[in-house]
Amino acid sequence: MYRFRGTASFSGSGAIAANYVPVKPARRKFTPKPHLEKIGGMQKDVRAFISQHCDLSSSSCTILRTSISESILQLPKTYETIINLKRVNDIREINRFFYSVNLHLPVGGKFVGCVETKYLRRQRIMKKFPPVLNSIYYLLDFILKRVFPKLPVTRSIYYWLTGGRNKVMSRTETLGRLYAAGFEIVDKKFIGSNLYFVATKVKKPLLNHERHYGPIFKMRRHGKNGKVIYVYKMRTMHAYSEYIQAYVYEKNKLAEGGKLKDDFRVSTLGKMFRKYWIDELPMIWNVFRGDLKIVGVRPLSAHYLSLYSDELKAKRAGHKPGLIPPFYVDLPKTLEEIQDSEMKYLNAYEKHPLFTDIRYFFAAFYNILIKKARSK
Repeated sequence: MYRFRGTASFSGSGAIAANYVPVKPARRKFTPKPHLEKIGGMQKDVRAFISQHCDLSSSSCTILRTSISESILQLPKTYETIINLKRVNDIREINRFFYSVNLHLPVGGKFVGCVETKYLRRQRIMKKFPPVLNSIYYLLDFILKRVFPKLPVTRSIYYWLTGGRNKVMSRTETLGRLYAAGFEIVDKKFIGSNLYFVATKVKKPLLNHERHYGPIFKMRRHGKNGKVIYVYKMRTMHAYSEYIQAYVYEKNKLAEGGKLKDDFRVSTLGKMFRKYWIDELPMIWNVFRGDLKIVGVRPLSAHYLSLYSDELKAKRAGHKPGLIPPFYVDLPKTLEEIQDSEMKYLNAYEKHPLFTDIRYFFAAFYNILIKKARSK
């Protein structure tokens, strides 16, 4: 039996270059790996953080520095803890890599890794180069290593130039990919130029390695009679945001107006889209398809719907959701006020459907145009 040690790399032919050392399972003992002792001068902080959650002396803990999934798949057994000190930015197929880790952990097993977030990367570049030059370098770096990997027409150029390494990664995308792969975050900490995370396996990964990048995407929502519908929107959040909605809610709760408080998933461009309703335009297609009507209660995700009262959930199930919600008429600030607003609309709609929708339509547009009511 063999245990992976050292660094694995991905060659152009797809072959794996790695060092393997014969190890007899019965004699397998933990010895501190050199790369754990040297990590950008932050070895004490990194080791202290990992030690809070993992027993580094255990034979069921393995420490790697690899960027390819095959290195995980060739591990000789299931471990309680897998620690990978290679940055997520340098992993070529991130979803596949996370899924491979999941398969080698039991439920409750821990996965430890690190990523240089987009914010930390910007800080590093701005300090490294003189003014003006640093802004130019950052822009070019962002285009090549953030935009190019996401577009089909430029993805091959990115891989040809970089070998799939040194991607620009957001915190949202990293955490979202982990949740999509069946993990939940236990703890995370910024140390030096990286964000270190400890995740625990809670379920099997999803069955596909689908990328979630496009500017227009579809969201799973609940429609009339509980039917699942897919609502189209312009992307205002970083990719994989949908997988950490419950995590963000648990950490931050709700802000005024019913949106998640301090939602770091929303991108800078996305804030502008939301302010001017640009992100809602693709939902017009859902109106033509019959999934939505012009005025109606907002289509909700399963998590957000779970926050509603049973009475309102039952009432909502009998009605088709809408493009323009009663929120823009009553401008509620709390979740309770949002529920009261929707209940008032639904009760009125059941008595006078056409009159209610016409009244709400014009009242909503008055608030949007005159009072500048906007989604945040």
